[in-house]
Amino acid sequence: MSSSSPSDATGPVKTTGLHIGEAGPGVAKTDPIIVADHITRRFGGLTAVDVDHIEIPRGAITALIGPNGAGKTTLFNLLTGFDQPDTGTWTFDNARISGVPAFKVARRGQVRTFQLTKALALLTVLDNMMLGAKGQRGESLFRALFPFIWRKEEKAIEERALVLLERFKLLEKKDDYAASLSGGQRKLLEMARALMSEPTLVMLDEPMAGVNPALTQSLLDHILGLKDQGMTVLFVEHDMHMVRHIADWVIVMAEGQIVAEGDPHEVMANPAVIDAYLGAHHDEDLGEIDSEAQAAMKELADDDADEVKH
Repeated sequence: MSSSSPSDATGPVKTTGLHIGEAGPGVAKTDPIIVADHITRRFGGLTAVDVDHIEIPRGAITALIGPNGAGKTTLFNLLTGFDQPDTGTWTFDNARISGVPAFKVARRGQVRTFQLTKALALLTVLDNMMLGAKGQRGESLFRALFPFIWRKEEKAIEERALVLLERFKLLEKKDDYAASLSGGQRKLLEMARALMSEPTLVMLDEPMAGVNPALTQSLLDHILGLKDQGMTVLFVEHDMHMVRHIADWVIVMAEGQIVAEGDPHEVMANPAVIDAYLGAHHDEDLGEIDSEAQAAMKELADDDADEVKH
């Protein structure tokens, strides 16, 4: 695995050398942090996920994309223990975690955020942050009766929370109720709280959804910062410009299956990806079918064509 300078001098440095052999659905990675096999999830007669094999590269930013209803969030829920598959097994950091409940998955270093933020509205921003730290002695009912056992640890957790709040530009909000935050600020809080558990892998479900454009660059910088700090990032997103800008690797889902994998530029031009967004609807009004993603796909294809010409 190596890093190379992007074609755009102002863009982030991309990690390369992530896979073995030709890029394609289920391709082996040089150092995978997640390896999953034969995962299926059905809801009645609908097969939401049917993934034969998938590997997530360590130390990189991987985007999971696809049209609405492709099964992206369902796959997220399965890998993080928030839902159980009909079939399938997977490992995280070489340890099997299929069937492990979500709270135990998080303790092992794999944390996630949600498309709809899960901040505890009637707790302060600081309290929300402190709840994210794992293994707190004061969580025991017996030990809670003896403050001298956990007070020093709690002070250290508070200091760590304040450092993160400052980094995410939420320090001035530390004593405010989480309910008072804007949608973008809640996204920042949820990401910052996830870091309180000192994770190895951070999984973000549509981090840009509903975010004010004024906070978009801040969120992008924080996601890139996670990789700089040695963490692996897997995120679901419909904003194709964001995907191409920050992702080292892209996995495309359609109708519950992996249809393409590879470098962002190559994936955007892949006929299977274009078909996943547009191919089944040539005779329909594109404005009615995931229009933002489709428009972005067309624009990115035009951008890539212009880059080739120049």
